[in-house]
Amino acid sequence: MTRVLLYEPAYRRIEAMLATLADQIDLVLMNTEGVFSEAGRPVERDTVGADIAWATADVFSAPKSRDFLIALLKSQGLKWMQSGAAGFEHPMFAGLIERGVRLSNSHAQAVSIAEFIMAGVLDHFQNAAKRRAAQAEAKWRRVHFREIHGSNWLIVGFGAIGQETAVRARAFGAHVTGVRRTPGAHPSADAMIGPDQAIEYAPAADVVVLSPPLTDETRNFVDARFLAAMKANSVLVNVGRGALVDETALLAALDRGTPAHALLDVFTTEPLPAESPFWSHPAVSVAAHTSGFTEGQVLRNDALFVENLGRYLRGDPLLNEVKA
Repeated sequence: MTRVLLYEPAYRRIEAMLATLADQIDLVLMNTEGVFSEAGRPVERDTVGADIAWATADVFSAPKSRDFLIALLKSQGLKWMQSGAAGFEHPMFAGLIERGVRLSNSHAQAVSIAEFIMAGVLDHFQNAAKRRAAQAEAKWRRVHFREIHGSNWLIVGFGAIGQETAVRARAFGAHVTGVRRTPGAHPSADAMIGPDQAIEYAPAADVVVLSPPLTDETRNFVDARFLAAMKANSVLVNVGRGALVDETALLAALDRGTPAHALLDVFTTEPLPAESPFWSHPAVSVAAHTSGFTEGQVLRNDALFVENLGRYLRGDPLLNEVKA
């Protein structure tokens, strides 16, 4: 039997979906209090001995997430881990790869994040804050706004998130230039370029979206030089990692009015400290790394794990397996 480590709240969501696999797996569950059990009997955290682990978004944010990760890491026979996240930047994952553990990630959040981006850009383009202020004052005030139609979007990181964003922006009539290491043509973009060309396209971009993984090459991708090249009334969106942006340079650029606005879901330090100037800056919209937090994202992640578990047990290729 294959031992599968699951966070109990996640298991309850997919319990019925696992019925057809029940005779092939033994489940070890961690509840919200950090207590482990198998078939109702207590199990010591350090002796879980899982073959498979599913690290969901809710266990990452759970109070006892550390216990789950310790149980996972101490499972010397671990063969595969499914993550509910897209990135594997944490050193823990490198250690698992060195042990020969197979890793698969998720792009279930791409739809949610793309909608978050569109909502934020529309809110700024349409001067929605001014409309809300006029309503609050009971003033019949006409508010001018910009159209996405005809705007230019530069999307840095053209993976699942970038592609979902491109599809939506183009549906509004925007022109999309995608940026990735292996450009080539892509059906979701009007043009594709390499990272070294991005700064050349920044002056024409009304919206710059950052969604690449954080690597040595992408750290501080948006620096003072890039910001100085941006269009005066442009919007910078970061849904990737905080360190993609030189935050000191960004604050200085926003004070100068270029870009005109920044929609930030990620920061170098999270949670964002209360004293951070980003909270009160008039040209910044802050979100608490929540752009993927939707019911749809959870359902897609659940379905992905169940599908991949069946594939693993049958010996079929895994979806979204990350190659070392």
